[in-house]
Amino acid sequence: MLRFLIAVIRRDILLAARRRGDWLTAQFFFVMVVSLFPLGIGPEPSMLRSIGPGVVWVAALLATLLSLGRLYAEDHRDGTLEQLMLTPYPHALLGLGKAIAHWIINGIPLLLIAPVLGIQFNLPADALAILVLSLAIGTPILSLLGSIGAALTLGLRGGGALVTLLILPLYVPALIFGAGAVEGAMSGTGSEAHLSLLGAFLLMSLLIAPWVSALALRVSVE
Repeated sequence: MLRFLIAVIRRDILLAARRRGDWLTAQFFFVMVVSLFPLGIGPEPSMLRSIGPGVVWVAALLATLLSLGRLYAEDHRDGTLEQLMLTPYPHALLGLGKAIAHWIINGIPLLLIAPVLGIQFNLPADALAILVLSLAIGTPILSLLGSIGAALTLGLRGGGALVTLLILPLYVPALIFGAGAVEGAMSGTGSEAHLSLLGAFLLMSLLIAPWVSALALRVSVE
């Protein structure tokens, strides 16, 4: 089962490396959305510092949503998904592998870009560190929950809009805890509580999301 999981992750990463434009679109979107806020609001340091964590987190959330449409679509179109589901391994492993690959392809670049973009909002060094840590815990949640929406809307017309309607409410706790951790670090109240809740949300998503994605895949493929 472990070899099957690694094979799914490796395959998606290799395909993404051959189609760089697909995943680079989400990264450019993330950079553009975050960079536009300082230009529109103005150079007031205190204002930028107060909205910075929320802006970065919202942009990361939207960039993840933008990339979810390709999670299963290409494999479904060429018949690969049906072949993968015929293997003797649990379908939850397929959903987990797809979500991990999605996070590696889309989530890790966000972690690398976020500190540079956070400087635009005059965030101090300790707040930047908490921002990266909160994104490191929170972006896997976005990929895991997003895999459920991508599986439920597989093959449907207008699936991108449906994914947004289905999954966006589930993203709200991650957004609140992630941005709250950075704000707590800046205000001096501490970020441990928010990070702990974010970690618990990640653990719950890791245990539940692959199985729900597997059920949704069965329904969509059949």
